Amino acid sequence: METISISEARRLALARAGLLKPEWTGLPKRATDRTLRARKAAHRIIRRFGYLQLDTVSIAGARSHAIVLLSRLDGFDHELAEELLRPNEPLFEYWGHEASWIPMELYPVFEFRRKAFCSHPWWGDLIGQHPQVAENLRRRIRDEGPIRSLDMEGSGSNGWWDLKLVKRVATALWSAGELAIRERRNFQRIYDLTEHVIPERWRQKSVPESQAIEQLLVQALKGHGWASSGTLSQTWRLTNQKKSIAAALNRLVDKDRIVPCILIGEDKKKRPGWIRPNGLELAARLKRVRPRADKGVLLSPFDPVLWDRRRVQQLFAFDQVLEIFKPALKRKYGYYCLPVLAGDRLVARVDLKADWKAKKLNVLSVLLEEANLTGKAKSKALEALRTALDRYAGALKLKLAGRKLY
Repeated sequence: METISISEARRLALARAGLLKPEWTGLPKRATDRTLRARKAAHRIIRRFGYLQLDTVSIAGARSHAIVLLSRLDGFDHELAEELLRPNEPLFEYWGHEASWIPMELYPVFEFRRKAFCSHPWWGDLIGQHPQVAENLRRRIRDEGPIRSLDMEGSGSNGWWDLKLVKRVATALWSAGELAIRERRNFQRIYDLTEHVIPERWRQKSVPESQAIEQLLVQALKGHGWASSGTLSQTWRLTNQKKSIAAALNRLVDKDRIVPCILIGEDKKKRPGWIRPNGLELAARLKRVRPRADKGVLLSPFDPVLWDRRRVQQLFAFDQVLEIFKPALKRKYGYYCLPVLAGDRLVARVDLKADWKAKKLNVLSVLLEEANLTGKAKSKALEALRTALDRYAGALKLKLAGRKLY
């Protein structure tokens, strides 16, 4: 049985994520301006994970999907991140990890989910319960063309659960594959008929569910490096499919696509997981790397490296929390904290608020993970924090303001 240490798994995760020696795994590390080259670089990052999770929160100056790209592509234009979903681009929007932009070649792989979501996971058979609303919406798009969610009847005020009926039916039709999201403008969805958005070659291709699950599990490992069965299933929200996932993993082992690999914890506990064969070679090579502890980068709280709290605790000894929904007085770190990655460690977290009118990026709070650092170790952590903030503020073209950092 193959084994991997915590430090090896951590470095492998960062390398596969494009955050440590990205050139070793074929990922770019720069993308300037709003060029075709920059757009293609963003596509390569998305293909590595198989998805780019979307999120509406922009208090830190950019939404999560932009921050994920900014952390990997030095010089990337954050506004370009909002424009990646356009007609004839190689992406589509669907339920991946959450609502995500996904490489177009994976469209057939989600056939099983579109079939399952004919009955919406939140609202049940909404289309069957409101056939006239669904038909009216189909007809309107067919006759008048794409429609913004903003232009539909009614409006919601408290997120998904308070959406008016037409918007909910549109979401249900999209989840079932009858509608597609043509593009987003100002983060507003624009719906169209699926045949107008998804090329025929991908719509006509059928992938059996068993094969789809195999492909998604391998795709997840491409992004994670080493991962447990739980992390692999949660990457794609494959809930209540424990038996089919186990069977798929066994088939992949038989095909030599993956190998079982035990993670040896600092506590010497053994945790079962999986790795691709070439991951072991890369992990061994990464042991010789000496990552810089004085150069940092900000990560989105929804970064593919961070959303699995248990995994983050295992690999980084870092308590990844999101406190958006906590009352202000109960927050320990801040409303929307961004962890700071330096080398292969998470060394700090910052809470930021952009003031676009004043052209400032306000630093509301800063916390070093090791409060008792002294001497060179503290200097390096502070320098990593400074470089991370400077890079991020520079990408947004905002001036840092607020709490004194160094």
